Amino acid sequence: MTLAFAPAAHAVDWRFEPYLNASATYTDNARQSSNNPQNALILTETPGFTLHSEGSRRVQASLQYGLTGVERIGNDQNNDLYHNLNAVGKAELVKDFLFIDGNAHISQELISLFGSPADATVNNSNRTTVGVYSISPYIQQRLGTFAFAQARYTASRAIFQNNVAPNANSNSFATSLKSGTRFTDLNWGLNYSITKTQNRSALNSAYNTDVTFESASATVGYALTRRFRVFGTVGHDSNDYLSSTGTSGSFYSAGFGWSPTRLTSVEASVGERYFGRTYSFSGSHRTRLTRWTLRYSEDVSDISRLVTNYNDLQQVHWSCPASAQAILPGNATVYDLLNAGCQVDSFQFGSSVEAGVFISKLLTGGVTWQLGKADVSVTLSDLTRQYQLVQAQDRVQRASGLIQYHLTPIITANGGLSFIRNSSGGVLTGGLARADDIMILDFGINRRFTNKLNGALTFRRTQRTSNVANADYDEDSITASVNMRF
Repeated sequence: MTLAFAPAAHAVDWRFEPYLNASATYTDNARQSSNNPQNALILTETPGFTLHSEGSRRVQASLQYGLTGVERIGNDQNNDLYHNLNAVGKAELVKDFLFIDGNAHISQELISLFGSPADATVNNSNRTTVGVYSISPYIQQRLGTFAFAQARYTASRAIFQNNVAPNANSNSFATSLKSGTRFTDLNWGLNYSITKTQNRSALNSAYNTDVTFESASATVGYALTRRFRVFGTVGHDSNDYLSSTGTSGSFYSAGFGWSPTRLTSVEASVGERYFGRTYSFSGSHRTRLTRWTLRYSEDVSDISRLVTNYNDLQQVHWSCPASAQAILPGNATVYDLLNAGCQVDSFQFGSSVEAGVFISKLLTGGVTWQLGKADVSVTLSDLTRQYQLVQAQDRVQRASGLIQYHLTPIITANGGLSFIRNSSGGVLTGGLARADDIMILDFGINRRFTNKLNGALTFRRTQRTSNVANADYDEDSITASVNMRF
């Protein structure tokens, strides 16, 4: 839809790359059962393609699509077909004035934090297909050197298979006026946004709700030195959704930004909103061999807003091949990630699909090292969702480490260790409060046979311990996979 409006006279080149992925996985516990483990052989085949725009500043687009066929061989197993899509596009329709963005995504997401955590190809009992898309035309205009103005409309939709969550239709409008180049040490901004969402469920009419998020704010900042600045924001939320506490009220925040060097930056703030004290932090630091990042944010949201916020790289968990580490820039965009062969694993770092409005508190951090032939990375995330109607919360905490060692120019060995804790109060689980600890250990080897043919062999051990009876399990699996590009 985005590209359909692109200027016809503006030349755009396209790079089309078909591919074929295939894998065979043997597992000794296909259904992650505590007392009845079942062996299974899972065969998958994924024909697909990537499509990227090239040679144009005014049109950018990236698309990945794959259709995965799954055959499960074993006791009480079935077969499936899964669509997977990652697509983004943007175009400049009228130079420096009228633009349009669009994105679409299809994936298989967790239904519950406490069901099977396996990938949908292994076990689809706790997975549902989620499809989302959005289209967003906007205008922007420089008002001389005084200000910069923008107005944006966005239409989006989120569709959940088997009605595990209500389908959502959203319309939003946002406008802003920010200080122009005339202002040097002083900067200011005025912002207004409103989003109206219709949630509709075919199975449960209680989820048929209309939700409104509306906010107006003013921001002012001042650079005390070339490297240190302060800023503050005041505004008002005028939301409308089902809540047992409150939905609206005035807010404020104050903070600072510090950039001691070109490779280091820190920004932090503290404030107050109608749901309580709020904090935010973002920091990054780079050296010749390392890259450090840390971010914390709080906001009010629901599952439809999360899954349609595809361009926010902090809300999406990406999986990238080893070859991408060397070519991705430090400020990589979603286009850079897709062009490097990265794919979206899951939204909100493995969180589940839950209906209702919640306060989201998300902490993410990571560090990567390049140590000779070894690439090492450590990532952390901590997500808490506080639901506003039932006064309950769930939490997903994750710590992961990965090492990739280049044995030869064509052979790479890798190992990974992840710890995940899922916890929730009794309101969401329908009983006692629950906490599950999941440990995942991976060992593998990757080989490049030709420039367009790669293979891998991976062993994985998964172990879950829980405070709930009959929820513990162990699983060992081995996967042989091949990827061919044409």
